[in-house]
Formats: sequence, C-alpha cells, structure tokens
Amino acid sequence: MLSTTIDKYCYVTVRRLPPFFDHKTRAVWSRIENVQSNADIEHPAIRGCLEFMEMEDGLEIHHDGDLPAKSGIGSSASFTVGLLHALHGIKSEMVAKRTLALAAMQVDQDIAAENVGCQDHVAAAFGGFNKITFGGERNNFAVQPIIVSPARLRLLESHLLLFYTRIPRTASDVAADKIANVWANGEQLRQMHDMVDEAMGILAGGNIQDFGRLLHDSWMLKRGLAKSVTNERIDHWYNVALKSGAIGGKILGAGGGGHLLIFAEPGAHREIRDALWELVHVPFRFESTGSQIVYYAEG
Repeated sequence: MLSTTIDKYCYVTVRRLPPFFDHKTRAVWSRIENVQSNADIEHPAIRGCLEFMEMEDGLEIHHDGDLPAKSGIGSSASFTVGLLHALHGIKSEMVAKRTLALAAMQVDQDIAAENVGCQDHVAAAFGGFNKITFGGERNNFAVQPIIVSPARLRLLESHLLLFYTRIPRTASDVAADKIANVWANGEQLRQMHDMVDEAMGILAGGNIQDFGRLLHDSWMLKRGLAKSVTNERIDHWYNVALKSGAIGGKILGAGGGGHLLIFAEPGAHREIRDALWELVHVPFRFESTGSQIVYYAEG
C-alpha cells in the first residue's frame, strides 16, 4: 500500500499522579475517568496500553487531537501509538519505530479486540511517504520510503483537498464487513494492490493528473468491497466534486464516513470547496516524522 502522514496530530501527555487524590488514575479524553484500578478504565486503548506496558503506578493521561475520532484518518491508531510512546517515555525507555508499531497493533487487535488493520499503526509510528508491504504475519511488514523530490511532493500536495463529512463511523464495524467478504473480493483487492507500483511510477515523473485518475479507479474498487464503505451522501458529495472539476478521490480509512480526499487541478479548488459547502475543508501538508516525544522530564 502507498501511505503518507499529514500535519494533523494527536497530543498525549502522561505524568505520574501523586497519591493525594481519591482516585489512582485519571484519564481525560472526550470524557474524564477517575478510577482506582487501571482495569476499570472504559477507554479500550488506554486500558489496553496500560495493561500491555504493565503500568502499576497511578497516572494522569490527557489526550487532545487536531481531528475528531472515528473520522477515517488514522486517529485511533495514532492515539494508541502515541500513548505507548509516552508510556515508554515515562519509563525512561527509548523504543524503535517498528517495535512501537507492533505493540500498537497488539493492543488494538488482541487486547482491545478491534477489527482493525495494521497500516495505520505503521504509518503513525514511522511517518512520511512510504510503500508499506505486509506479508501475512503481523510482524512481517516492510516500510520503503518513497524517493520523491520536495518539488514533486509539493505538486501532489497542491492538487489535494481534504474534507470532513461530519459522519462518524467505527472502523471496526466497517472492517468486519470487508473481512466477511474478503474471499469474494479477491480480484478487486489484487487490482488495488497492483495500483501501488503504478502510483509510484506517476510520482516519480509521470503526468500528475494520472494520479488523480488512479485514485478514482481505486475508489470505484474500494466502494465495492462492502455495502458499508459508502452511502448515498458520500456518493452525492463525490459526484458533486467530479462535476465541479475533480479528477478523482476517495473516502479515507475503512469508509462509511470520516474524511473525503479529492484530487483536482488547483484552479478548480475554489469551485469544489464552494460546491461542498456543507463539509468541513481541512487544509493540510505532508509530514515526515511520525510519532515523537516533544517534551520529556524526569521525575
């Protein structure tokens, strides 16, 4: 698969909680949880990360995000990766990107028992524009950085528009539909797999508009993987974008809602934004760092 990360982040802070409070651990996300035992935390990823890292001390955990949860942009995996990274930090441990990605997969898939893939965890841990190849077993993956000039990346970036549809969805539910249909979708999946090398060739120096047409072809295949991947509203918005000058695009993530990516010549962007007035336009830039500790202090 071809993957890139963008400059929209989740921010996780973790500190040891002094023993002066009625609760042992405090977790602040869209809710506030004050618990005596980490096992009582309702947020599955927080509970799973603390179990995986064997954290016995009381902690205060805060999460803030640039984008909403359940929006098809990898926010759930980014949170798990970020929290694990922070917990390693509070233990004064350095952790390799590969180790971090694998641990996040294990938390979400095994401990939290979510029907989620592995690609978002790898992307969040490594960052950048990469070809990610999976070989069956969870730990059998390879990350190949895409060698593209900064000018070429800026050209691609200038052709992309990102919109939030305001439709939240649970990736695990959509993924479950895809898993149920995986054997029936073998040909579509093979075609989507073959598009990766074609896309890399375009990025290396082909007609950049061909990338948009490839996105369209990929979306036509993806929307057939399960009924829950798209709906009437998503199809309407996509068709409106095409009529307003878009060349291609797709719903990001599992599908069913979240974020809609559109590819179009820069000159058509204003008309597309005006036509999709009911959606939230999300300006973005590519980023290359992946998960990182931005502040660390002992104590």
